[in-house]
Amino acid sequence: MVVFGGTGELARTKLFPALFSLFKQKKLPEQFFIIGFSRRDFDDERFREWVRDLLIRGSTPKGVEPLHEGFAQHIFYQKGFFDEEVAYEQLIKQLGEFDQQMGACITRFFYLATPPDHYSTILDHISETKLSEGCGHPSAGTSAMSSVPNGSGQHKWTRLIIEKPFGKDLTTAQMLDKKLSQIFEEEQIFRADHYLGKETVQNILTFRFANGIFEPVWNKNYIDHVQITWTEKKGVEGRGAFFDGVGILRDVAQNHLMQLIASVVMEQPRSFSKEGVRDARADAIKAIRCVESEEVSHSVVRGQYSGYKAVEDVAKDSNTETFIAMKLFVDAPRFENVPFYVRAGKKMTKDEVSISIVFIQTCHILFKEYGCPEEGNVLTIRIQPDEGIGVRFIAKKPGAKLSLGTVDMKFSYQDEFGGKGADAYEKLLLDIFAGDQMLFNRSDELESSWELITKILEGWKSQKSEVRSYEPGTWGPKEAKELIQKDGKKWL
Repeated sequence: MVVFGGTGELARTKLFPALFSLFKQKKLPEQFFIIGFSRRDFDDERFREWVRDLLIRGSTPKGVEPLHEGFAQHIFYQKGFFDEEVAYEQLIKQLGEFDQQMGACITRFFYLATPPDHYSTILDHISETKLSEGCGHPSAGTSAMSSVPNGSGQHKWTRLIIEKPFGKDLTTAQMLDKKLSQIFEEEQIFRADHYLGKETVQNILTFRFANGIFEPVWNKNYIDHVQITWTEKKGVEGRGAFFDGVGILRDVAQNHLMQLIASVVMEQPRSFSKEGVRDARADAIKAIRCVESEEVSHSVVRGQYSGYKAVEDVAKDSNTETFIAMKLFVDAPRFENVPFYVRAGKKMTKDEVSISIVFIQTCHILFKEYGCPEEGNVLTIRIQPDEGIGVRFIAKKPGAKLSLGTVDMKFSYQDEFGGKGADAYEKLLLDIFAGDQMLFNRSDELESSWELITKILEGWKSQKSEVRSYEPGTWGPKEAKELIQKDGKKWL
């Protein structure tokens, strides 16, 4: 695996910890090679020390140093700037030596763990140097695959992993997809959105379609509305340069929120297969109704937390949003006229990612004179931090007088199964190694989601939308509350 951006935040916080965890679980082969490609002035040993340090800092158990040392022996380094061809030529030589050492053609995984503005440059050099063709091409520097003719199934030996955001709008996403398709075949491309690897998101399919008690009421006849929340207590410190050119609409809404909506609205896949699930997911995202430019000011709230402009590498006059709240609809018979209220923000009250299905309140029909709770039946899927599912229902309070209240039943992965399942990146890495694309975005999914996001961006520009300020540690600007309250509802 070649990790472009091998010393960056993604490699440091996600990839190397996930790879090390797989190593500890003996889920990696005896022989593997991880090459960090970055501009830092490292050699192999200095890079190994850097990886050991970050893994040790993230470890809680004692006595794991031998494991760190064993893992580090599989790690190598290639110094270079992404636009320098000589660094790619040196990489080809190094990869060729690994093939020669193994006496076979080793599958190569190119992981673009860099900011998106580097994608095009890296892809161009991967193509021009023929790295994309695998170890069979003439410049590979190995005789291990001399029996494999040029152009004969070499796509089997390379895979490309690319991280979100995939572009900045619909046009740039289409351009990126075109470039990818010119270099790689679709089965080689893994568009990673780690939310699809989260245990709870995957469990929504099982929850809906393996249990006969929920699917019959999973429609407009029983559901009043849906709320989706994605919030973080932290801000953008350390990521100012990246985030200020992106914003939370692109960074979170275009991918994570769209995937969470799709998990709720998708129809039953024709089969639990790669294309069966991806077809159903693509149809669901396509069905999310676009917000036209003139409606953006009524259906979308954008906010920025106080103090954001003081963050390092953030423009002093920035109008980049750190909060978004939207009212969306899905053009599908099952969810006709059912509103979806979604919000995402930085510097919020707490860390939370959840989906709440709020059912139509019927309590008043029989118990009107006794008073019904404001909130009735709610099904909440907790994605983080406490993964699980909860159901709220109405019950009689103890006592001689009839009085009603709500109670919650909660299922926790930790309590029931003694763990939370595989880390999202561990799951995605194992699927990449196995060539399973079920939990990875397909180009038609991305095009539909970018169409929605681009229309909102255009609406902000044409309507000169105002960025609302909010204080850190709150639930966003007051306009976000008004967005849902004007419909007679409230955020849970």
